[in-house]
Amino acid sequence: MTIHLDQPRPRGRGAGTNPEHRYTRIGRSPVDDGWPREIEDLPALPTTVTAETAKSIISRNQSPDVPFEQSINPYRGCEHGCVYCFARPSHARLDLSPGLDFETKLFFKHNALELLEAALRNPNYVCKPIVLGINTDAYQPIERKLKITRQLLELLLEYRHPVSILTKGITILRDLDVLGELADRNLLSVSVSLTTLDDDLKRTLEPRTASPAGRLKVLRAMADLGLKPGVLAAPVIPQINDREIEAILEAAADAGAGAAGYVLLRLPHELKTVFRDWLARNYPDRAKHVMSLVQQMRGGKDYDSAFGTRMTGTGPFATLIRNRFRVAQRRFGLTGDDRFELDTSQFRRPTRSGDQLALI
Repeated sequence: MTIHLDQPRPRGRGAGTNPEHRYTRIGRSPVDDGWPREIEDLPALPTTVTAETAKSIISRNQSPDVPFEQSINPYRGCEHGCVYCFARPSHARLDLSPGLDFETKLFFKHNALELLEAALRNPNYVCKPIVLGINTDAYQPIERKLKITRQLLELLLEYRHPVSILTKGITILRDLDVLGELADRNLLSVSVSLTTLDDDLKRTLEPRTASPAGRLKVLRAMADLGLKPGVLAAPVIPQINDREIEAILEAAADAGAGAAGYVLLRLPHELKTVFRDWLARNYPDRAKHVMSLVQQMRGGKDYDSAFGTRMTGTGPFATLIRNRFRVAQRRFGLTGDDRFELDTSQFRRPTRSGDQLALI
């Protein structure tokens, strides 16, 4: 794998490259045409947003590593631009790159509301908490205009259906009215992903996300609703942000968090290329050391997808991180990740025009 450091990173984006995806049949190589090029001459890449007609809206989870069974992703691709995002390789299924394409070529499911209502009205549907924003954050910048996430929340409230949200977007504060009603009925849990408290690191690692201060503000707002919001310290990256574990949990607890979890850096498929490029650009002095530690926690590879260890890794360094996290949890009064224990008994199907009345 070759990393071309002479290629400037587009302004406001996390990835510095657009690597070929694992399904491509076309190879590309950069060529120096002799023309001088300055970083400031590279224009900011625009975001394109395309409507997508989805066939279904609720995804079922079969992984034993995550504590939920159902999720909804209103969007594909994510403008937040987090360079470490494990969802980047999913763009390969669209014949797009997990690099810059993932954060600039976005898709929204325009029929999400229709599909969700059809699923909830199915007589065979069994009510279980639905999680919003697992693969792509449901509160990314384009949600401010499209409001698909808000429409889904309003429908779930009408059906008295429990919902959990994981986000790093401050746009969630727009929906406090709906979230408050859900919280009052024990139908809501919210967790905030907090990667770093360092604004400079945040700007390169996850350029279009809310600031650390903004995410702490979200935690305080959720606590004001009567929730015990969770904080997810993720991902933990050795020699980049692992030193912040205790500080992140302390700040989150002070902001009202009641639970905490963490996930070790995961580098499936093309993501390892995107992340290695970011390391070489931003931390050339320690890039080899970081990847050496990553491989020590992944059985000598960049990534090991085995259930049971893919979230936390193996080996001495992984054990050290796990022990530090548990000590910090106890110190700051944070429980384990229990945000999905919500009330399913209130689920109901509201009467709709055209419903067939039962014969008496």
